[in-house]
Amino acid sequence: MVYLRSCAVVANNASLRTFAIDYHQDCFLKDGQRFRYISGSIHYHRIPRFYWKDRLLKMKMAGLNAIQMYVPWNFHEPQPGKYQFSDDHDVEHFIQLAHGLGLLVILRPGPYICAEWDMGGLPAWLLEKESICLRSSDPDYIAAVDKWLGVLLPKMKPLLYQNGGPIITVQVENEYGSYFTCDYNYLRFLQKCFRRHLGDEVLLFTTDGLSAKSVGCGTLEGFYTTVDFGTGANITAAIQVQRKFEPRGPLVNSEFYTGWLDHWGAEHSRVSTQAVTSSLYNLLALGMNVNMYMFIGGTNFGFWNGANMPYAPQPTSYDYDAPLSEAGDLTEKYFAIRDVIRKFEKVPEGLIPPSTPKFAYGKVTLRKLKTVGEALDVLSPAGPVKSLYPLTFVKVKQYFGFVLYRTTLPENCSSPTPLSVPTGGVHDRAYVSVNGVPQGILERGKETSLNITGVAGATLDLLVENMGRVNYGRYNNDFKGLISNVTLHNRVLTDWLIFPLNTEDAVRSHLGGRSDHGNRCCRKSGDKRPHSPLNFTLPAFHVGNFSIPTDIPDLPQDTFIQFPGWTKGQVWINGFNLGRYWPARGPQMTLFVPQNILVTSVPNTVVVLELERSPCEVPELCTVEFVDKPVIGKLATTKVPRKNS
Repeated sequence: MVYLRSCAVVANNASLRTFAIDYHQDCFLKDGQRFRYISGSIHYHRIPRFYWKDRLLKMKMAGLNAIQMYVPWNFHEPQPGKYQFSDDHDVEHFIQLAHGLGLLVILRPGPYICAEWDMGGLPAWLLEKESICLRSSDPDYIAAVDKWLGVLLPKMKPLLYQNGGPIITVQVENEYGSYFTCDYNYLRFLQKCFRRHLGDEVLLFTTDGLSAKSVGCGTLEGFYTTVDFGTGANITAAIQVQRKFEPRGPLVNSEFYTGWLDHWGAEHSRVSTQAVTSSLYNLLALGMNVNMYMFIGGTNFGFWNGANMPYAPQPTSYDYDAPLSEAGDLTEKYFAIRDVIRKFEKVPEGLIPPSTPKFAYGKVTLRKLKTVGEALDVLSPAGPVKSLYPLTFVKVKQYFGFVLYRTTLPENCSSPTPLSVPTGGVHDRAYVSVNGVPQGILERGKETSLNITGVAGATLDLLVENMGRVNYGRYNNDFKGLISNVTLHNRVLTDWLIFPLNTEDAVRSHLGGRSDHGNRCCRKSGDKRPHSPLNFTLPAFHVGNFSIPTDIPDLPQDTFIQFPGWTKGQVWINGFNLGRYWPARGPQMTLFVPQNILVTSVPNTVVVLELERSPCEVPELCTVEFVDKPVIGKLATTKVPRKNS
């Protein structure tokens, strides 16, 4: 890195694209001129490609001159050596869109990103070697990282600022000082890898929370050290932490929190507009470079949400109480932030793209299609894996979703008999049935035992759901499934059939198809089954269709789906996995439905996998409803813990 010695315009360098640090006058230099970025975080992997330009333009019109973005490794390499870089995964196109709008890019390629994303962006297949030490100089981990960065970083090099692109800085790892390994050899490996692929001119930096110990473990000579903190932090103390490691150079808050994340079962987090704008004003008045995390949060579509410890998974919405809502709507916070920025920088003139219109398509009647057990032929076409004891998800090459574990009762349980998975061995939620009669639920960190009844030889099923891997802290190596033995009245159960369930292919090719409508295997809503005394229903797929009116212009439009009378499950529209719903726990009650997955040419298909209790025993109640306003949760009344506190 060549560091210029003055913030004055250097005539000889005026025609060159350079981005560097002036350590004498504590500033960045862009093309030889003093520069300060005011940035916002946006996650392309949480927003449909259809809306990338809309969201980026709204960010530009707020007065931002840069965006900050993660690259989640597992989003692009879901299986070893199988890469996805097209459509919603086209990260290069996203960066080029930002460039075309005149936005600079702060790139955070990991390999670990946190981001409340499954396993912090690390691919689950790394866990196929059970002893692997993630985020360290473990040879197996290093080899996988080296291969991945050898694919990703060459794609990024032409997009660096000095090569004509918008990327001005590149973060190495992410809040590494908060991880227990504190392995400088790992950081040195990353430094060499980034330099090898990106060159010596790119400005590499690190980010850590406001702890001298964390920053000390998270950075290395040759990286520029930055910190992150929210509205409640003492700004003077925060600056002192950065200055301990960077006595000179620009002041940087790489994550200034505009809101906060949610967890199922907790109230929706909010950070007041006044708190955000007051702190932002003070930061900018001190000359700090600021990135607002998040400027738009987006959605954890599919199974991509993460979780924190003690185990608490995040919901489908990643609204984050950000200036732009989950659906990209302009908020009071957006305009208030814009007003603060205009006190320091010129804000673009012209019209701000409006919030997208929403449409309430109304109620859609569903009907019960098949239970998970009845659909095993299409959910697990290769059949089960046989094992004496239960195997984890990765052992059967299942990384997300569900696995069905099946065995038989070795003895009569005419009276309630305890079924247990000790040592917290259910990761994360198991729906238990005997001979098609629901028995109850085992849940990680909550319920590790329940009483069951059944006769010797009866089929015992545990449908285990992966609710999202831990994304922050020392427990990233989050194995899913039954990770310990199952006992029946202190007797270890053996001889398991383990069915990995491919819900995505099944929904697209069979369970959601209109060809299923006349399938004789399908059950009607009123079909009678053995009744669970606990009022659970067997996990089952339900399907319905709705047509979008053709006499209303500008349809389809965005919408939100809600689940009156439903409990917990997964929903797909036209084969697209919207994510989890869990109104029984909250705080999220509706799921965002972007217009790009809807069609007007044929009826739209809705598939719901209800796991606990559906309303479909009464056919007229077997409905979902599309509404034009989201319901995410109640205003938090208790203090929300910060990861840096």
